[in-house]
Amino acid sequence: MTQPGMSGTAVAVEPAPPAVRLPRRRGVEFTLIVLAVLLSVYGYCAVGLAKNGTVPPGAAGYGAGLGVLALLAHVAVRVRAPYADPLLLPIGVLLNGLGLVLIYRLDLETPDDQAAPIQLVWSTLGVTFFIVAVLVLRDHRVLQRYTYVSVVSALALLVLPIFFPAVNGARIWIRIAGFSIQPGEFAKVLLAVFFAGYLAANRNALAYTGRQIWRFRRLQLPTGRVLGPIVAIWLLSVLVLVLERDLGTSLLFFGLFVILLYVATGRTGWIAVGLMLASVGAVAVGRLEPHVHSRVEDWLDPFASITAGDGPNQLAQSLFAFASGGLLGTGLGLGHSILIGFAAKSDFILATAGEELGLVGLCAIFLLYALLVERGYRAGLAVRDPFGRLLAIGLASIVALQVFVIAGGVTGLIPLTGMAMPFLAQGGSSVVTNWIIVALLIRISDSARGGHDGTETS
Repeated sequence: MTQPGMSGTAVAVEPAPPAVRLPRRRGVEFTLIVLAVLLSVYGYCAVGLAKNGTVPPGAAGYGAGLGVLALLAHVAVRVRAPYADPLLLPIGVLLNGLGLVLIYRLDLETPDDQAAPIQLVWSTLGVTFFIVAVLVLRDHRVLQRYTYVSVVSALALLVLPIFFPAVNGARIWIRIAGFSIQPGEFAKVLLAVFFAGYLAANRNALAYTGRQIWRFRRLQLPTGRVLGPIVAIWLLSVLVLVLERDLGTSLLFFGLFVILLYVATGRTGWIAVGLMLASVGAVAVGRLEPHVHSRVEDWLDPFASITAGDGPNQLAQSLFAFASGGLLGTGLGLGHSILIGFAAKSDFILATAGEELGLVGLCAIFLLYALLVERGYRAGLAVRDPFGRLLAIGLASIVALQVFVIAGGVTGLIPLTGMAMPFLAQGGSSVVTNWIIVALLIRISDSARGGHDGTETS
């Protein structure tokens, strides 16, 4: 193709690049959602057959309820986020469905403490928040306007439990008239928004200004004016959590802060500083805080209570459950992880999965989490704006850190911290928060994949 130039001669003009046709892949998402619902219903029926020899009478209702929730979420994504990653929603549905199955299985051992119906209500509320977030939030960049509103709200939520009685040695719940929530679960999303917004706005000052630390070329401290506010907010949030003895969330916030600081600046030295500070803090808290010190002692010698004649503690019972499961597991409904005690449905629910699904089933669950985190990172790398990149990586890192801390605790890799396994464990605040995280990742992935010029295809 040619056109006349200024001198009257013909000048060749490069043809416009062809439009990129990006598949929406909503059909793939729908197929995977159907598979996730069927697997969850199969697990529910398998538990009933193993325990009572018959299919549970509520199997049809359970399958219909989970299917309707998943279908409504799929419709919301199809309408408002057509280019979103097709794996995020099915993974959330499958993990949530498996969590309901495991809780129902443990409920059969504790007739006076039924948690599955309440967890189903919380799951419904979580999917509702998911749908609202996908429909209302047209652009994730809008959240950057509320950077400082987010941090004020997060700190307020973290402070509230101080005024309520401690439960199992920690002040992390608000309980009123039999209704309880864990504000720290919502605070972690708000702090992720704050960290992403602040670091996106100041990334150049953080990366290219300040003083170099002696001979460490890859570690350059930014000026106090730039780094001071975010460090102060982080220290304040961690201090509040330490006062509440919520050390698991403290570790999560610290890890989130270091990861996002590294992503924003690109300086690997922050990882080294973070590991050093985490080690110093862990040693100090482990020695000075009695509640944490007892958990460290249990971690160092999980069978000490057996030797002393007091019977196995929770960690020992958890290790026995994993050992009993072997490679393929005992089968759903045929394990004895209820012997772990009061935390079997929350902190130690992974032990039930390990015992009854075996190492193979446990690896499959970990692969689901790994895929969820990987898809979050992929969305963050693909999106063009710095805020979206930091927010996606921060939200995915929240899931990754939680899984590592919880799985490491119940398997004896690290001391117990007392957190809820995303989607699997009993905990209304946790399941609602995780659905919000999935909604935000879907919104960011839609912006990342739909931000290119191209013709839409279905």
